Amino acid sequence: MLYRVLNSVSPSGFVDPRSVSGQLLYAGGGGVQAEREDKVSLELTEEILQSMEVGMAFRDYVHFTPLSLSSRRLFLIMKILQPMNGRISSMDFHKTSSYLVTASDDESIRLYDVASATCLKTINSKKYGVDLVCFTSHPTTVIYSSKNGWDESLRLLSLHDNKYLRYFKGHHDRHSSHIHLLVVSLSLCSRKECFISGSLDRTVLLWDQRADKCQGLLRVQGRPATAYDDQGLVFAIAFGGYIRMFDSRNYEKGPFDIYPVGGDMSDANVVKFSSDGRLMLLTTMDGHIHVLDSFRGTLLSTFNVKPVSSASTLEASFSPEGLYVISGSGDGSVYAWSVRTGKEAASWMSTESEPPVIKWTPGSLMFVTGSSELSFWVPDLSKLAAYVKRK
Repeated sequence: MLYRVLNSVSPSGFVDPRSVSGQLLYAGGGGVQAEREDKVSLELTEEILQSMEVGMAFRDYVHFTPLSLSSRRLFLIMKILQPMNGRISSMDFHKTSSYLVTASDDESIRLYDVASATCLKTINSKKYGVDLVCFTSHPTTVIYSSKNGWDESLRLLSLHDNKYLRYFKGHHDRHSSHIHLLVVSLSLCSRKECFISGSLDRTVLLWDQRADKCQGLLRVQGRPATAYDDQGLVFAIAFGGYIRMFDSRNYEKGPFDIYPVGGDMSDANVVKFSSDGRLMLLTTMDGHIHVLDSFRGTLLSTFNVKPVSSASTLEASFSPEGLYVISGSGDGSVYAWSVRTGKEAASWMSTESEPPVIKWTPGSLMFVTGSSELSFWVPDLSKLAAYVKRK
């Protein structure tokens, strides 16, 4: 395991909580976990990225049609899982299980087992609607935001028995006409039972899953994007061309550092940390994906795609080891870039007209996109010269 040591004192005088005795120590690495029958060892490269395609498809939850994919025996069985109606608005992987949860415009929440590529359960939220959804530490418990235009509450839901465990009330429609998209950002702390939500009412609220009322409130001057780092020591709030870094234990003191993003003043969409915490990314409505050093705040690269509408969200995701960024685009296409070189590594065109929801599967050579379909993308080993030579 690798460690990095840096000076952690910020210009504001506050100390980055990811520090030990004034020095930053952060565990890195964690290789790609392969799930293959014959233990073929692969590292994510541009050649692997360029070979990725959808592995298997079925459209009615009963019958599936396999596509031509010679690597099927070496990878998890992949499918396209198509929602009954509507478009996928959000999805999340559970960190320690093989479960994936999605939220769709048809007001449904679906739970999938990625290992078997099956839809385990569909739960309808016709009364409240659903927009954003995140797993808690439990693989069958989620928190989701409403989308019905009259109830701004967040809900803690048991997927096991379809019961609400708690309601979180605190956001209100003070400034926005987009009532149906009031909560625009939701991030759970992986180490504690805490989460944060950002809203178009220009507030960021801090919550404890065990309490109905918020534990803290931060006011912002724009559409906020929020994220915890993997250790739960810090969280980021992005808006107005800057990313503000907060100590999760002393957030009331204000940000311990503020990072500019190259003068991009368009609305923040998504902010995320890489799995090792060394990098962070921010997407904006104008179609920019900014990658920064999460400790220094140095802007490393900016990738550009088609802008998105105010009703859409431009999502991007780091690969498991943080070497690549994959993102959607305002024209529905998907792109991958190398963080090291700053160059485009691969792209996939689409007939969709809106950006897909997109996430890498934790510890796996697979990414998932959600739009009118839920698609699992894996390498086609028949296209890889290094693998073919070993056969």
